[in-house]
Amino acid sequence: MIALYPGSFDPITLGHLDVIERASRLFSKVIVAVLKNPNKTPLFSPEQRQAQISLSTAHLKNVEVDTFSGLTVAYARQRGAKVIVRGLRVLSDFDVELQMAHTNKLLAPELETLFLATASEHSFVSSSLVKEVAKLGGPIDHLVPAPVIRDLRERFPSA
Repeated sequence: MIALYPGSFDPITLGHLDVIERASRLFSKVIVAVLKNPNKTPLFSPEQRQAQISLSTAHLKNVEVDTFSGLTVAYARQRGAKVIVRGLRVLSDFDVELQMAHTNKLLAPELETLFLATASEHSFVSSSLVKEVAKLGGPIDHLVPAPVIRDLRERFPSA
């Protein structure tokens, strides 16, 4: 069974990686899909984020990384996914994610949403937090995979 894990991943964090690794044990294939959202101004391009994720998941042979735009359910159908994986960090995530899951179910009744709680040690980590800490020159090695550390240090060299 194919699962889709969509998101902006700007950048991928160790919390995201935790969800990907666990999903890869549950499904025959996991597609990690970087959303190209024209309403957001990301730090990294979709191609850079795709490369970061690919390098960070190279040890997972059943994980594929791609980019997409438009409706997640349309992309899931196109790729033959039957499950949309979503990570939950804190209670406030649940409200937004449940609303999205219900909307996706209305649009594509054949798709299921699976929520995976992020490991507790990563529950406070968000991409926004990572960017802020990196911008201010703080340590990020406990927050993101190595390929992202390198890219953030290149982006914020004086920090």
